Amino acid sequence: MIAEDGSQIGVIPVKEALKTAEESGLDLVEVSPKSNPPVCKIMDYGKYKYQLEISEKLKKKKQSQIIIKEIKLRPKIDINDLNTKKRQIEKFLSSGYKVKITVMFRGREIVHKELGINMLNKLVGELKDKGAVELEPKLDGYNIITILSPV
Repeated sequence: MIAEDGSQIGVIPVKEALKTAEESGLDLVEVSPKSNPPVCKIMDYGKYKYQLEISEKLKKKKQSQIIIKEIKLRPKIDINDLNTKKRQIEKFLSSGYKVKITVMFRGREIVHKELGINMLNKLVGELKDKGAVELEPKLDGYNIITILSPV
């Protein structure tokens, strides 16, 4: 057992430990249940729980999330519209986002999937100085997808 100031009291029976904690107006908290004998500490449980929540929030805050932006295209897209999409992809890559480019096919357009693959390869070739290919263009149902990551 450990006292509230951090000093070790020693191995004592559970009833005696609970009585000691109750006399000091605090709680008996099991800190390490897997050790033999289990380690308990006299402390304010509400304060302990609050400290654990704060440390969990800090851990979550320090984690970096990878955000993937998605741009959707059609195989019959006009050149000017494609240039607009390309500028948007460049903007996302320069901001540090990964970009998922999707060419969507409808109905029987899927028969000409080489149009979509050629368009993606051309687009990726023009963007090679801004982003690196993370996932090569591949067919996924009625869509062809590729993923670019910033350089």
